[in-house]
Amino acid sequence: MIGDENMRVLITNDDGIMAEGIAILAREMSKIAEVHVVAPDVERSATGHAITIRNPLWAKDVKFGDEFFGYAVNGTPADCVKLGVQAILKNKKVDLVLSGINKGANLGTDVMYSGTVSGALEGAMLEIPSIAISSCSNSQPNFSSAAKITLELVKKMDLENFPKFSALNVNVPPTSYDEIKGYKLTRQSKRRFQDFFEARKDPFGNTYYWMLGEIIEDDPGEDADYYAVENGYVSVTPITIFYTDSKFMKTLKDHPFFNSEN
Repeated sequence: MIGDENMRVLITNDDGIMAEGIAILAREMSKIAEVHVVAPDVERSATGHAITIRNPLWAKDVKFGDEFFGYAVNGTPADCVKLGVQAILKNKKVDLVLSGINKGANLGTDVMYSGTVSGALEGAMLEIPSIAISSCSNSQPNFSSAAKITLELVKKMDLENFPKFSALNVNVPPTSYDEIKGYKLTRQSKRRFQDFFEARKDPFGNTYYWMLGEIIEDDPGEDADYYAVENGYVSVTPITIFYTDSKFMKTLKDHPFFNSEN
């Protein structure tokens, strides 16, 4: 399939259709595939896996100059994938969903909040091979490097045997392509934010709250996602739409509550 002009890729993101990262990714992927862009009309970062169910969705043409680029949707990344697969491309088979390139990392517990990751997980829910891609710097992302990594990864992946309901969460160091040391197969780490709220006053004396936070990185195993990125490697973490905690379930099987007659 890879390199075949019939390969069809749907690209979304959470930074909005006008973001630099999605344009660079679309251009890179067009080297090997038929690319369709369906992305939020504005930034939808940290929207998680929200979908729109009580308001209409619009898909408006976006052009760069005279050239059609894609569809801007007044919804979330998950909305965009749903709409792209089930409406805009409903008569065409989508072979791969890509979500990104995100400006900033999606490591550890970021996965729970990330619109980028949720775009990929929506693709997984629709049983389509899906990959979320992030360049791990908010101030100086390297989209070109991340796009080349994505192209390289897609070329090497066996999409025909990609597990259903699964996706890959890819985090790329914000360095030049030549400086990246390689790939690491990683797990979702316990990297998280210690949040706190700062109370402030608006011009009318009303109190409002601004959320701030500090990153906690106390899970330094070599297989941790953030450890790989910090050491110059691309982190590739397999994720799934299912949340069942197998270890906890095994413990609960021996609990009296589940072994008594009711």
